[in-house]
Amino acid sequence: MHDKNGFPREGTISHYLLELTAVCGEFPLPLLLRIPGSTSYKESVITSLKKGGFLRTYYRDKLRGYRLGRKAKSFLLEENPKRFSFFLTGNGETHKLKSEFSRRLRLHRVAEILVTMQNAGIRIFRDERPEVFSARGSPVQNLDAPAFYGSREIKEIGIEAVKIRGSRMAGALLAPSGIFTVYNGDSYTMKWDYRAEIKVQVFLKLLLCCERLPGQYARTEVSGLLLGNGLEDFYQILSAADTGSRCFFLLDGNYEHFYYLTNDHYGDTLLKLLCDPVKTMELDNLLMQGFTPKDAGLPIEHDALDQGENPVLFGYFLDIPRINRFHTALQLQGRKGILICFDFQKEVLHRFCGGHAEFSTISFEKFERRFFP
Repeated sequence: MHDKNGFPREGTISHYLLELTAVCGEFPLPLLLRIPGSTSYKESVITSLKKGGFLRTYYRDKLRGYRLGRKAKSFLLEENPKRFSFFLTGNGETHKLKSEFSRRLRLHRVAEILVTMQNAGIRIFRDERPEVFSARGSPVQNLDAPAFYGSREIKEIGIEAVKIRGSRMAGALLAPSGIFTVYNGDSYTMKWDYRAEIKVQVFLKLLLCCERLPGQYARTEVSGLLLGNGLEDFYQILSAADTGSRCFFLLDGNYEHFYYLTNDHYGDTLLKLLCDPVKTMELDNLLMQGFTPKDAGLPIEHDALDQGENPVLFGYFLDIPRINRFHTALQLQGRKGILICFDFQKEVLHRFCGGHAEFSTISFEKFERRFFP
């Protein structure tokens, strides 16, 4: 559906796709699968947008994406300048688009994150969330809904942003359940600048927990969130834990929690859960049935004990350092444990710690039907 000027109406897939392309700079073609609508309908939408001059295809170095046409940029800026002027004016990467492979790949990775956030009901548009990172200070004491801020937006704070230079962080997720530094890597071999990433963690802790949002986050530790395309990278991170190629940043206690979620429907749904402490507690209470509370004096990571006093870990969030600590302790103490996860996670977790843990699985289908109908 189009308005009288021929521009897609707000609320349509056509309009939504143009909005995403505006904030991403370049929208990767494969990502069309993850936005609402049938494949055939989305193909017709793309055809219509290209024919109308609103969207164009850019292909180079075997990387294909969509970029906004001039008509779309002009209309979006006129329609909602608060939402789009940051991305469609100035010298930012989303406006002054480059052709270099590395720059375009970064835009595509950010697009993956934004789609995951949107699918999880997290606010990504500037007019829908407070300017927490404004140089003037935060206009609010608390956030009323989960919100994602890209790394460029965080740097609006001014000179303090020099502290996060060199980081691979794509942005920060602020939710009722906590603060998360967000990364997107399509390979476990992605290189981390240890010092730069630690500076990011400290920067966000001081800024948000002590200065901008202490009423909400005063006692909160910053956690990490790594998005990946499939579970193989998760396995590679853990399987390298005892080798010279181990990822010290993820495994050596810099973050107490660093979650791994996939860029797909599973990841979207688990991200909703991760942002919702009430639903997470409800799930944990269900899982506790048949177990006894954990033993604070037991020198092993665990959430409960079974009838034989074996440690039980709720591992469904794929918390990298936590699962590694659980597995390492089982090895060192020569014990057996129970790892609870979703059914689609069992294979990769069994490959990693099947020799020391038994598995109890949650049906993802039944879970989603109950918690997110």
